[in-house]
Amino acid sequence: MSADAYDVVVIGGGSGGLAAAFRAAGHGAKVAMLEPSPLGGTCVNVGCVPKKAMWLAADLAERIGLASRMGFDVPAEPALDWAQLVQRRQGYIANIHASYQKRLDETGVARISRRGRLLDAHTVECDDGTQLRAQHIIIATGAHPLKPGIPGAELGGVSDDFFALQSRPARVAIIGGGYIAVELAGVLRALGSTVALLVRGQRLLGHFDAEVSEQLAENLRLQGVELHFGCEVKALERQYGRVRAVLQNGPEHVVFDNVLFATGRAPNTHALGLEQVGVVLSEKGAIEVDAYQNTSVPSVFAVGDVTGRVTLTPVAIAAARRLMDRLYGGQADARLDYDNVPSVVFAHPPFGTVGLSEEEARKRFDKVTTYHSRFRPMLQALGDGDVRTVFKMVCAGDDEKVVGIHLLGEGADEILQGFAVAMKAGVTRRQMEDTVAIHPTSAEEVVLMR
Repeated sequence: MSADAYDVVVIGGGSGGLAAAFRAAGHGAKVAMLEPSPLGGTCVNVGCVPKKAMWLAADLAERIGLASRMGFDVPAEPALDWAQLVQRRQGYIANIHASYQKRLDETGVARISRRGRLLDAHTVECDDGTQLRAQHIIIATGAHPLKPGIPGAELGGVSDDFFALQSRPARVAIIGGGYIAVELAGVLRALGSTVALLVRGQRLLGHFDAEVSEQLAENLRLQGVELHFGCEVKALERQYGRVRAVLQNGPEHVVFDNVLFATGRAPNTHALGLEQVGVVLSEKGAIEVDAYQNTSVPSVFAVGDVTGRVTLTPVAIAAARRLMDRLYGGQADARLDYDNVPSVVFAHPPFGTVGLSEEEARKRFDKVTTYHSRFRPMLQALGDGDVRTVFKMVCAGDDEKVVGIHLLGEGADEILQGFAVAMKAGVTRRQMEDTVAIHPTSAEEVVLMR
């Protein structure tokens, strides 16, 4: 093997790529990772991490309002120094970058700040002409947000552009009804913007439980977000420094300071040389992989959003680690189980879900039962808030095995993790009932549902 030869070359330094590099190096492999952009990919730079920072700020704003109504001497509508918030957020992200680089140095992973493309099944060429040979090549290049092909689409931004805002926009249109649209709408509304959510379909979060999604929509309305369903954006036009939306079945006020598209994402597979070496792509451009992250080329593997399978950061990390355990850790059967993956939409309050929606369960099982708890959390009640909590459990069969848990309410993001473990272990409704509740909490309602 020549001096530029490695056991593993990882293309992409996001969550999945870093996890693959660190785990392979931990098993003693010689690893190179290609990443020309800041480490951490979408999650760290324009996704999970900055999103949660903004969500936390928005949550604080809401709590200050509740505190005012409970008797604390604080303003009901606190002023925010947006620039200071962004500075704090970016400082936190800079620390993550430094931590990743330190770990790369400590584990001996060679970071190459170049783009790469496959020349053959074992060769990656960097954009400066350098060639790397490897036993195994891991594609972990992630995905990017899309804009629809409408006139004036360049006048609107995407989620990446939200994180580039240097001040609070007064009036914002968010186009889409998925989790990114819901999260952006909630954050901007809580931080003082007037927000219109323009949804082409008839509901939010089309792949989530419909009953709980309906309550989420009602919560957004109560918080002041304008919801417009069945609304199609035909074009965007510049109007005196602002943006006018040409709509079909939309609101009367169609001029906005900012327009953000949350209309889907596409895998980053362009110009990687995949087709030339025989890596099969799906109709949507994602790399097709089997249960073990194998592509159609035996030496090439793919993890994370570039595969289009359960596009969540922890999924990319888990899949990458198990792949490296299989290739270099002596664990021949190591692979990620993609069933019952928990996730959270960081609305206000958050919406956590794991397993099947009621609609999905009824398609799969002959006998389905559901249990609910609907209430106003104590803090909302004390502060005269209107936001409601809905917890729902979906069970299947005579033994009422729990096949879905859906939590919309304060603390749902933290509550769900433990119950996701229980569901993964095959918990039944009876076992949930046999668990003593912790009182007074919202979490107790998960074992008290009727």
